[in-house]
Amino acid sequence: MTTDEARRLLPVTPPQATDEFGGVPGQGSVRTIRTPWRPSSVARVRRAIVADLKARALPETLVDEAEIVASELVANAVRHASGLADGTVRVRWKVKGHAIEIEVTDGGGATSPRPAPRVLWASSGRGLRIVRAIAHEWGVSEERAGVTVWAALGGPSRRRPG
Repeated sequence: MTTDEARRLLPVTPPQATDEFGGVPGQGSVRTIRTPWRPSSVARVRRAIVADLKARALPETLVDEAEIVASELVANAVRHASGLADGTVRVRWKVKGHAIEIEVTDGGGATSPRPAPRVLWASSGRGLRIVRAIAHEWGVSEERAGVTVWAALGGPSRRRPG
């Protein structure tokens, strides 16, 4: 058998499709993306995290919960904070088994992130209350470079609320 014949017999692995952030959904246990600090980034992040988690064959309910939490955290970063020094918001998620930790880092705002008081007829202000209801744990880390809001889904995090 010639070398060319042997090559034709080897299985061909098709190239894996990348998402709009240049990553391959379902690869690695940690994914970090940076997206512009603007409202249109919410939908972009939502698509990326859903594609990644579906590629990992995680339960649909867990994927749905991660989609909601990521959307709320990015929307809050865009609405209530400033962008990082480079004009972006950093989104990072880590998957271990059926546990997901999502974190969003922004440039910080006038106040520390916390759930808004319950108001029956309010048209906004429910984001962190929704995150708190869905997440196993959640918390806020404030550093000089920015503020990170994180949430653990599907089980406890290695972090503890501060």
